[in-house]
Amino acid sequence: MKKFTSVSDVENLQEIIKKALKIKENPHSEPEKGKGKTIGLVFLNSSLRTRLSSQIAAQNLGLNVLTLNAAQEAWNLEFADGSVMNGDTVEHIKDAIEVLNQYCDIIAVRCFAGLKNKEDDVNESILSQFERYAKVPVISLESATRHPLQSLADCITITENWQEKRKPKVVLTWAPHIKPIAHAVGNSFTEWIQQMDVDFVITNPEGYDLDKNFTKDIKVIHNQDEALKDADFIYVKNWSSFDDYAEMPEVKENWMLTNEKLKNTNQAKVMHCLPVRRNVELSDEVMDGENSIIYQQAKNRIFSAQSVFSEILDEMNSN
Repeated sequence: MKKFTSVSDVENLQEIIKKALKIKENPHSEPEKGKGKTIGLVFLNSSLRTRLSSQIAAQNLGLNVLTLNAAQEAWNLEFADGSVMNGDTVEHIKDAIEVLNQYCDIIAVRCFAGLKNKEDDVNESILSQFERYAKVPVISLESATRHPLQSLADCITITENWQEKRKPKVVLTWAPHIKPIAHAVGNSFTEWIQQMDVDFVITNPEGYDLDKNFTKDIKVIHNQDEALKDADFIYVKNWSSFDDYAEMPEVKENWMLTNEKLKNTNQAKVMHCLPVRRNVELSDEVMDGENSIIYQQAKNRIFSAQSVFSEILDEMNSN
């Protein structure tokens, strides 16, 4: 693995899931693998699970960890090519990345969609510059359109919670929110789950369909109750409109997940990437109930990251 920004960077998804589950059994089995190497974790946005899980995973492998809260602790960055920097920005992103090249053996970056310019977000205006200017492996800790380490953790969580021979039914359901939310988690989960042996359905209100470049031919049902019928796993997540970019069309029906809605399922396990707005996206009774595997999912972020870091170190050490 030379880089990690999407599922296309994974040669064999089932093999890396197996590796992650083996790491989970003994997270400290490779304490010297990253010895003498440094990973730079660059955060342009807030983080809890991504930050902590990445730090733990890197330390478990013996990596030296540098964490930069770039939005608060670094100079104001300029991202536009050819810009005349006579305003508030002090350092161009290409210069910052070149310095990171000198300090780090791996660069991992987290950036969100701006939800202002659709073209910029779809074309990954920030992550693409890290990929362009970095001379070391780049890992996405989330970008405008994808959240691959989260999605790998999701696939790990589904795998360890499914022992039956038949395919599980997995439903990605839209949830209400108080403000426009980016599409990265929904896009990414959709992209990864299509590589799994499952029956997959997306349910969201009219006007909230995800980018068809990610959903492809996946069935999208606009009636939540119909979609949840016989579900084995339910992934709850909000996103804003893609077609009417970043807008929030009115939704009259109640899409918050409750125990009443779970009655129509196959005792479905409930997932959410966190953070979650309780009693908006899903109810306390679901969040704290026996169907919830949300905290297990969060813990698996460590092993998701560690398996990826380990694969990249293998590639580096083989050269």
